[in-house]
Amino acid sequence: MSFELPDLAASPNALARHYSRFRVDQRVLLSGHSHQAWPDVALEGQIEAFEDAALHVDDKWARAFARAERVREGYRSLLGDPGGAIALGPATHDLLVKLLSALPWRVKRRILTTEGEFHALRRQLAALEHEGCEVVRESVGEVDTLAERLAARTDDRTLAVFVSAVLFETARIVPGLDRLAARCERLGVPLVVDAYHALNVLPFELSRQGLAGAFVTGGGYKYLQLGEGNAFLRLPPWFDGHPALTGWFAEFDALAAPKTPRDLLWGPPASRFAGATYDPTCHYRAAKVLDFFAEGGLTAEFLSGVYRHQVGRLARGFDALGLNDRDVTRERATPLERIGGFLALESPRADELRRELNRRGVFCDHRGTRLRLGPAPYLSDAQLDSALDTLAGIVRPAR
Repeated sequence: MSFELPDLAASPNALARHYSRFRVDQRVLLSGHSHQAWPDVALEGQIEAFEDAALHVDDKWARAFARAERVREGYRSLLGDPGGAIALGPATHDLLVKLLSALPWRVKRRILTTEGEFHALRRQLAALEHEGCEVVRESVGEVDTLAERLAARTDDRTLAVFVSAVLFETARIVPGLDRLAARCERLGVPLVVDAYHALNVLPFELSRQGLAGAFVTGGGYKYLQLGEGNAFLRLPPWFDGHPALTGWFAEFDALAAPKTPRDLLWGPPASRFAGATYDPTCHYRAAKVLDFFAEGGLTAEFLSGVYRHQVGRLARGFDALGLNDRDVTRERATPLERIGGFLALESPRADELRRELNRRGVFCDHRGTRLRLGPAPYLSDAQLDSALDTLAGIVRPAR
């Protein structure tokens, strides 16, 4: 089983039959940047998780841990980081809070970030700010200079720097992260890069990105089609700390070792971010999906070409509609090659347009005044064109 771009552009899309449960050929799911459909093999994974629990009861964990390791291998492959330390968690927030608890707060209390970070981080940093942490937020503004501006504000008072590889509101790719990473490395400041909107949309090998010394976080809910519960935190080789927020699974392999109530036993760095008892179904599902992608040749390199084609088609098709900019428009100064996996449109009626599109079978979302259209590999060109025609039909009668 392998695919080429024309197979996915055609009607029907050659991938679509593998997503029958999500009915991707019967509705236009432009939710690819938020919640992609799962291939049918995902259900096999969920059933397998139930069957392992039913058959093995509490002895299921060896099998569950094997699925978790398959997920780690998937992330290592995407990051070009063989043997890398990958911590898994139910959500990026869970892992970032643990990482924050591993930082030297007694020495530094200044965090540097941007005004364009994802909601979980934005809210958590705001909460820490209310408790006395200093949070410095750099304006997204000119994205081309964002990394440079962050580097200029990074100094030896900085506890950590948080930045996205691709901005979640606009899909703008943030260039120059390698230079920011070099600055952080010189000063001994941890750099944390959110790669959620980069993985499977762009080739993102850490050595080529200049991010071998950075923390990298993300998850499988969007472009990886792994579903919920599959977040990760990649730890750089130099990291040997441990979070203050830690659960008993962090010493799972040493439970029988003698210890006092005050003892803390630590394993390898990635295991230190483990929490407590969790539902491993997510990893069974993810392992099946990762294997499906591998068997189909759905690599990040191939998929990056698919997303460029699809986002480009949406952008050019939208421009051809000739809609009034006061109703809905897009930022055209940025070349399409600097855009990630979705198209952001600007409209004062973004919520209204989103609701009406959904009602007419085109599923998308919005953030503030931005309407986000996120294609996915299982959508045909004809479906993308149909979505734009639907948008035009909503906007034009209202003028």
